[in-house]
Amino acid sequence: MSWRFALTPKWIVRHVAVSLLVVTMILLGLWQLRRLDEKQEIKATVEARQDEPAGDVEVVLPPDAAVGDDRVEEVEFRAVTATGTYVGEDTFIVENRTLNGASGAWVLTPLRLLSGSAVVVNRGFIGFDADGEITPPAAPSGRVMVDGVLLESERRGRVGPTDPEAGDLDVFARVDLGRLAGQVDYDVLPAYVQRVSSTPGEETAAGAPELVPLGRPEASEGPHLAYAVQWFIFTAIAAGGYALLLRRVARDQAREHAALAADDALDRELEALLDAEA
Repeated sequence: MSWRFALTPKWIVRHVAVSLLVVTMILLGLWQLRRLDEKQEIKATVEARQDEPAGDVEVVLPPDAAVGDDRVEEVEFRAVTATGTYVGEDTFIVENRTLNGASGAWVLTPLRLLSGSAVVVNRGFIGFDADGEITPPAAPSGRVMVDGVLLESERRGRVGPTDPEAGDLDVFARVDLGRLAGQVDYDVLPAYVQRVSSTPGEETAAGAPELVPLGRPEASEGPHLAYAVQWFIFTAIAAGGYALLLRRVARDQAREHAALAADDALDRELEALLDAEA
């Protein structure tokens, strides 16, 4: 078989295109593996911090820390307790949230601590009522002890909804503790507590959607390993398929050349016979 065709301009362009495709898919597979490593590190960190004994939220949080402070990030996912009184009139919701496939919102209420500061508590998820509205239930009155997990204030990514810069809000796009602190007249801690349980517990009015605590965050490794394997399989298919294509073209051209050579030989034999008869 002759592979001379593979050096023609048309095929060189095809070689370059397939090579770029293969390199791109390999890089995507390697990127998925790097993302897997990152997720595994996060998962290990989350599990290690949640295994630590629960501490008072004001003890776990570094003193004088602010929203976005690296010191807050270092204690995120710690199990904490908080005791105080809910500031029920400052309850707000974070819209466009889901739980087990249901749409709804998070209900958050500041808990005024004995020190006078407050920590925002994510009391749980609530779905839409029969009228298609979200009505957060009243917070328990009196002293409440909350067991939960400490989480950082949420930040907007490259895309996503934004909250108005001015005015007091009852509905937020995310748990923005800096924005919330600007509309209350007491100090708010730079991290919030995601409720696992509380004493006394939350009560649900008859016929109203249940307020479901979100519990402890579960860190997942995600589907990155499966995606990496897929990209490497696609790479093997593209490279192997192109190699088979080249082999088939070379084989077909060899057959064509052989057939042409046989026809030429037959023509020469006929001509020789005709010449001999003449």
